[in-house]
Amino acid sequence: MKYPLKVNGQQLEADVDADTPLLWVLRDTLKLKGTKFGCGMAQCGACTVHLDGEPVRSCVTPISRVGDKAITTIEGIGTDAIGAKLQQAWKILDVPQCGYCQAGQIMQAVSLLRQFPKPTEQQIGDGMKRNFCRCAAYHRIKQAIQHAAEQEA
Repeated sequence: MKYPLKVNGQQLEADVDADTPLLWVLRDTLKLKGTKFGCGMAQCGACTVHLDGEPVRSCVTPISRVGDKAITTIEGIGTDAIGAKLQQAWKILDVPQCGYCQAGQIMQAVSLLRQFPKPTEQQIGDGMKRNFCRCAAYHRIKQAIQHAAEQEA
């Protein structure tokens, strides 16, 4: 079935089965490789993208549930003021080690800073606790979030 999609501000279309996870539509059909497969069970957060600004785990979100919601991936989050600040902070603080989980980390962090523009350490911990990093770069992730929160719009 053909699904019209709004991805990173562009109108696109995917001809896939209704139960195809959004992750695979993004990666395999639309060739947007920034969103990663981690666990396939919505546990790790590597596949986090936004639907109408809300973070979702794309590995368990069937394309049929997307509807007319706007999809934002790591490839498009830099056009968002918060997303751009976070991407810059990630570079300045050299956050990634292997980098595999970082797209999901940034996507979750955008949502966190939208909810808490000046988050406390506790809010950062709570907001990011479901996004895992096998390299344990958590300290630098927290620092990058704090750095981005301190930057003027």
